[in-house]
Amino acid sequence: MRAPSALTPGEPARRGARNARFALSQGNRERLLMVASPLALLVLWEVLVRIHVIDARFFPPPSRILQQLVKLMQTGELWDNTWASLRRLFFGVLIGGIPALVLGIVMGLYRPVRALVEPLVAATYPVPKSAILPLLLLIFGLGEASKIAMVAIGMFYPVLINSMAGVLQINRIYLDVGRNFHASRRQVFRTIALPGALPFIMTGVKLGVGMGLILIAIAEMIGARSGLGYMIWNAWEILAVETMYAGLLVIAVLGFVFTLVLNEVERWVVPWKREL
Repeated sequence: MRAPSALTPGEPARRGARNARFALSQGNRERLLMVASPLALLVLWEVLVRIHVIDARFFPPPSRILQQLVKLMQTGELWDNTWASLRRLFFGVLIGGIPALVLGIVMGLYRPVRALVEPLVAATYPVPKSAILPLLLLIFGLGEASKIAMVAIGMFYPVLINSMAGVLQINRIYLDVGRNFHASRRQVFRTIALPGALPFIMTGVKLGVGMGLILIAIAEMIGARSGLGYMIWNAWEILAVETMYAGLLVIAVLGFVFTLVLNEVERWVVPWKREL
């Protein structure tokens, strides 16, 4: 007679399939909640305006903002400004992120480099990035370089700090194994430090991209003739409130989309990370 707790030969496979289906459905529910929460906020906003709880002059309903958004799409103004901002953001992320990644990992691996660079990072990181925009305009002028430099600076610090922290949290036994097998510096960098720090690096990238969106809007408000920041500032000057909100909405949507994409990239490049 089989004991009650004994498993049939196919039982582990069936349980594994059920667990996989549960995990999949749980992931779908999380994605649904991520989409539902912004929609719920927009619906609440619309209702509050309709019942005159908030002033439509300063907070126009989302329906009017969407109508203005469609008009801007039809005229091409929205596409041109969005493309200008995305282009600057892309180059700024590359120029600021790649050196920060390399330097952060090197700082985590070598104490002398960390001792040399960390005080400089600690001294310059608290300086408001928007406060150095006049200096960037003085150095690079009113062209594209000053906006790209602004994004690069905003991207540099989160990636650098998180990359260094990621390497420092790696169990030292892995580095000792690499030394015992006489791994070269490049091999240690590629096979131990980079994979071990990837969860922290992805966090830094997400923070850096968000900071880049903030800074590119600020830079475009002051020294640009295109971009979402310029569109928002120009709408404020002529009191086109719906256009102002349309620009803000596009920036919010871009931030949301970038977060979703980077989360999916993180699931792909860091499959061993377990989310709570």
